[in-house]
Amino acid sequence: MEAFSSKNQLDMARNVHDLGSINKMREAIASGDESVLQEAAEQFEAIFVQMMLKSMRKAQDALADEDSPFNSQQVKFYRDMHDQQLATDLTAGGGMGLADIIVKQMGQSEDSYLPASVIRSDGNLNSLNRDRVVAVEQAQETVLASESKGVKSAAKDSMFDTPEDFVETLRPYAEQVAEKYGMDAKAIIAQAAVETGWGKFVIHNADGESSHNLFGIKANSKWEGEQAVVDTLEFNSGIPQKQKAAFRSYASLEEAVNDYGRFITTQPRYQQAVERTSDAHSYTRELQSAGYATDPNYASKIMAVYHSDRLNGLMP
Repeated sequence: MEAFSSKNQLDMARNVHDLGSINKMREAIASGDESVLQEAAEQFEAIFVQMMLKSMRKAQDALADEDSPFNSQQVKFYRDMHDQQLATDLTAGGGMGLADIIVKQMGQSEDSYLPASVIRSDGNLNSLNRDRVVAVEQAQETVLASESKGVKSAAKDSMFDTPEDFVETLRPYAEQVAEKYGMDAKAIIAQAAVETGWGKFVIHNADGESSHNLFGIKANSKWEGEQAVVDTLEFNSGIPQKQKAAFRSYASLEEAVNDYGRFITTQPRYQQAVERTSDAHSYTRELQSAGYATDPNYASKIMAVYHSDRLNGLMP
């Protein structure tokens, strides 16, 4: 009777649209029924098959007639439901064999399959980059530790007391440049906030005067103005490294923001970003792709500030 009950529970779990299927699987596991492993493996294989069907559907949609009644959202909704159930039914009848392999390894029923409990650790793809991961963690821990102790670079200091002061001061300059070059003022301020920690870590000259450089723009051979040489954290193949670099120095914040707009719009490498200034997400992504910064998470950091409650509370 118990076996019959478990069998019914597993049969019902095969319906992917049954919202109680997960609970039924749990009940089957609690009953001690070994066949539940087979069911779990089949559902895992079903997910894999469903992903393949979804990829094929996307390729088909790209060539579909947009005006066709069979290309409506309603049709796609029910089509996806059908594909989900189809994937489950296909795997329940033998499928691709992936479920059988999972059962043999997880169930440890055959000596020819290495038990899951003793699989070597380098089966985890993250461990293939273990040295890089360790190096990144150590570098980040060093930076965080120094910040927590209040230790700052001698060439960087705060220009603003609060983020509110930072935004209110920059806003008129950012709006002016945004209107001139067709940019997003909030995206400009968000980038400056990431570069300087809301104005807490602004590059200063050797005499202690602010460079007003809020965007980390370096002084190349074509720059004829003042410079400030400071330590900076650059990423090489994802690994942060401390280097010295020369940055542009300005007489005022207005000059700095104007130079940013001019720098972005006149550099050929940022042409793709300039064409996407109306979309902050695309704009920042193109900036990173063009090599504006070596930080692999640069664009996502800017967008995190862009969508933050702090900035939106000051610039709706």
